[in-house]
Amino acid sequence: MLLGGFDIVVIVLVVFVILVLFAGIKTVPQGYRYTIERFGRYTRTLEPGLNLITPFIERVGARMNVMEQVLNVPTQEVITKDNASVSADAVSFYQVLNAAQAAYQVSNLENAILNLTMTNIRSVMGSMDLDELLSNRDAINDRLLRVVDEAVQPWGIKVTRVEIKDIQPPRDLVDAMARQMKAEREKRAQVLEAEGSRNAQILRAEGAKQSAILQAEGQREAAFRNAEARERLAEAEAKATKMVSEAIAAGDIHAINYFVAQKYTEALASIGSAPNSKIVMMPMEASSILGSLGGIGAIAREVFGEGNNPPPPPRPRADPARSTPSVGPAPVNPFNPNPER
Repeated sequence: MLLGGFDIVVIVLVVFVILVLFAGIKTVPQGYRYTIERFGRYTRTLEPGLNLITPFIERVGARMNVMEQVLNVPTQEVITKDNASVSADAVSFYQVLNAAQAAYQVSNLENAILNLTMTNIRSVMGSMDLDELLSNRDAINDRLLRVVDEAVQPWGIKVTRVEIKDIQPPRDLVDAMARQMKAEREKRAQVLEAEGSRNAQILRAEGAKQSAILQAEGQREAAFRNAEARERLAEAEAKATKMVSEAIAAGDIHAINYFVAQKYTEALASIGSAPNSKIVMMPMEASSILGSLGGIGAIAREVFGEGNNPPPPPRPRADPARSTPSVGPAPVNPFNPNPER
């Protein structure tokens, strides 16, 4: 079947309408913003989804990615405040907040952000000493973020993070820092060793002090007890002497005989145990000792004035058989100061 002229015109119009519809329908993917220009002038921004524009009058100007993007900052040389040369590189994260400003306020957005970050890295790191630069990386990142973010605000950009990846001082400077660190650690070890030795000496001195205190307290307690024992002994001696004196005063000659005999025996024991005594000759007759005791009793009666009623003298015992003198400690007669040796 042949088509007439009218049918051809209708088909052409339908095809034209379909083409116009396809030209007017714009689909914007998620994470992007499209700017629309009418005769070359910005009019609006298309959001993600299905959008309609006026064909042949409006067109898409710029397709802007509004997702957060990463920008690598290349390695660059930086001179610090103390004239040390270091190499540093960084990474920057940014996001487009206003697609129109990012498209029409700056040309070549990534290059602009990159150069701005590099210049601010030199400015911030160049105002710091090397030690501060190596130990305060967080402070450098904060200062860079604040400065760069303020600079890109007119472009509709938000810099979310600027991170210094690596800082490399010169090799000779690294070796000098290693020697310095080693010296610091050795110094710290010597200080700790000296403090340990001092504490040990202090503890030993404290222990010696406590030992001396306890020893002195023990000696004081021993002296006190010895004095108390001597006092008790003196009291006992005084009491015994008093009892003997009272017995003698009462006319009991046996008491003084017992007292003198006891002292006489103790004197003999002392003479026999003396280290300078070699040979002592002593009589073995029992009558001599009894005679001595009797003489002492007579002297006591004369001293205490009991001549009117003298007690009967002790009866002398029969002389025992003489025994052969032996070599040994000899008792000393208190009435004969020159004993025969």
